[in-house]
Amino acid sequence: MDTLLSSISKCDVCAQKLELGPRPIISANTRSKIVIIGQAPGSVVHKSGIPWDDKSGQNLRAWMGIDNDTFYNSEITALIPMGFCYPGKGKSGDLPPTKECAPLWHQKLLSNMKDVELILLIGTYAQQYYLGNKLKRTLTESVKNYKEYLPNYFVLPHPSPRNNIWQAKNEWFKKEVIPELQNSIKSIITKRN
Repeated sequence: MDTLLSSISKCDVCAQKLELGPRPIISANTRSKIVIIGQAPGSVVHKSGIPWDDKSGQNLRAWMGIDNDTFYNSEITALIPMGFCYPGKGKSGDLPPTKECAPLWHQKLLSNMKDVELILLIGTYAQQYYLGNKLKRTLTESVKNYKEYLPNYFVLPHPSPRNNIWQAKNEWFKKEVIPELQNSIKSIITKRN
């Protein structure tokens, strides 16, 4: 795994596309139990080099019911985005993750993690890549029917503050989905100790 992570850290396959240049940001361990597959690092994370080191990460940790130490313990959680580098700014937020990372690296990473019990698929890009035609017509429908993807995958919207309006319109998410997510995470972490 160390050799693989070292290779990823030097990856420059998408260098020409990246506004701020390559800076792959991931965290993984052969013993990771939970894999979090998100979109791509934002500009704040690009600067810090720490995955999910922004408001979206704070929201995600709150949804999961875990603290920073647990979240950043790679023996518990692997943090693997669809695109490993900040893709740049678009008209209404960040550009989509580059398409090269997932096919190039994801399977190699996951095949080195034998203890994975749950993969969180955060947002449309991760869900389309991993679930394909099993997805519902909309992200809302997929999240509402999250139980269909268990026990392997837990589908979630992106935890960006931009999605607060979506959460306000879909109160069932906090009432039904978040408690289930927290129970699943707690069960995995408790079993580990």
